[in-house]
Amino acid sequence: MKRTLLSLALVTGLSTSAMAGTNTWEKEAMDAWIDGKAEATLLFNGNLDSFDINTDVSMGKLTLTGKVENKIEKELAEELVMGIDGVKGVDNRLVVVNEEMDAESEEASQFTDAKISTVITSRLLFDSEVSGLDIDVDVDNREVTLNGTVDSEAERDLAIAIAKNTNDVSSVNDELMIENEAE
Repeated sequence: MKRTLLSLALVTGLSTSAMAGTNTWEKEAMDAWIDGKAEATLLFNGNLDSFDINTDVSMGKLTLTGKVENKIEKELAEELVMGIDGVKGVDNRLVVVNEEMDAESEEASQFTDAKISTVITSRLLFDSEVSGLDIDVDVDNREVTLNGTVDSEAERDLAIAIAKNTNDVSSVNDELMIENEAE
């Protein structure tokens, strides 16, 4: 009896530790996937020098380090990685090299519009419920215009919601056509 109880305790302990190891492995794999997705997202963005930006992920929290030219690029990098599935938070430690750009300047306004356009386009492309390739995003002075075709009213509503929920957007103009109505 004593031997049976001891064997049962040993088997229980081994199976519990094996399950805990698998859970840790899954978390590490998810962190690696998020890190790769973040690196790719930043790399394919033409408005950032992604070689100066480093990403690190731990338990779903993504940390950005490195340097960017201005505050808008810092915000853009954060916005882009925040929309990645599995990201539970972003710790933006990017250092701004050029603090001289005035937030009210024409150049800053153009950067903000480019940032908004990039973030919305990326989110539309990454969302599996929206045909992001069929939607054109135009931004002028923080005002977003969505053009193109969607498959349904629900898809239109989702595209508009994605645009409205993007930082720095002042308004969204809906010029989307539903596919069967466009014919």
